[in-house]
Amino acid sequence: MTAPIETTGAEAETPPEAVLAGVKKADIEGRSLSRIAWTRFKRDKLAVAGGVVVILLVLMAVLAKPIEWAFGLDPNQFHQDLIDPALLAPKGSWGGMSWSHPLGVEPQYGRDMLARIIEGSWVSLLVAGGATLLSVIIGTVLGVVAGYYGGWVDSAISRLMDTFLAFPLLLFAIAISASVQDGFFGFNGLSLRIGVLIFVIGFFSWPYIGRIVRAQTMSLARREFVEAATSLGARGPYILFRELLPNLVAPILVYSTLIIPTNILFEAALSFLGVGIAPPQASWGGMLSNAVDLYTADPQFMFVPGLAIFITVLAFNLLGDGLRDALDPRSK
Repeated sequence: MTAPIETTGAEAETPPEAVLAGVKKADIEGRSLSRIAWTRFKRDKLAVAGGVVVILLVLMAVLAKPIEWAFGLDPNQFHQDLIDPALLAPKGSWGGMSWSHPLGVEPQYGRDMLARIIEGSWVSLLVAGGATLLSVIIGTVLGVVAGYYGGWVDSAISRLMDTFLAFPLLLFAIAISASVQDGFFGFNGLSLRIGVLIFVIGFFSWPYIGRIVRAQTMSLARREFVEAATSLGARGPYILFRELLPNLVAPILVYSTLIIPTNILFEAALSFLGVGIAPPQASWGGMLSNAVDLYTADPQFMFVPGLAIFITVLAFNLLGDGLRDALDPRSK
């Protein structure tokens, strides 16, 4: 039998508070998963910069109309007095830049470039955000169901994913967009074109997020918390949406931030091909399409919408990479 360790009276009477003397509460306080993720995210300066740019872009898109009204900007107003009639190019240097037109004016038409960039921001972000939301909802629901139930359900949904992935999306989008330009079920104009773009991009791209969610669900379905919920009598819908879905928020969020720039480029491509947003409504892709026709008059005209798309895509990609690293429990 081991003899008890003798302690002196001073050691025996030392209160616990004395051991923690000088230690701050923040040094021993437990941190939640969200706080740990936020700490990791703040360390990535590029991701923080991307997040700031994304917030500014969203604010510009949401407040596009008030900004135009406050500064007297009209994206469809012609300024023929600023255009050289012989060359169809803006008068002056750098595309007609001035205090009244900081980004210059459009060749041939003389419309203010800054006003059209602001006006086109809400179109591009609305189409990209709506399409991303639609694809994430469809892909998440079907992916969770396929990964949890398995069997013939998984086989049927997986073959459906393969079918959608086999579609030539660009050609299909061009065909649908071109066929409903004049009207569809009583809808027409800008709202119809935006709705068609959201549907085409979102409905035919859900298998990408569906495959990710399915794989993650198959891994989580074998965890102890799922078995515990099943043993307590929980049914499928409860396990899907109360146990599994909250654990899939991180990959879904990261994928959403990475797919938004892809959808922005897709909308710009369709507008560039003439089956996206119809003029005179401003859109970044439509501005690039006009820049090709007017390249000889003013090559700089292509630079402004191209830079807007580049900055937006880069900011979302940096934000997505930062969120992926911050939400990864294996990262340090």
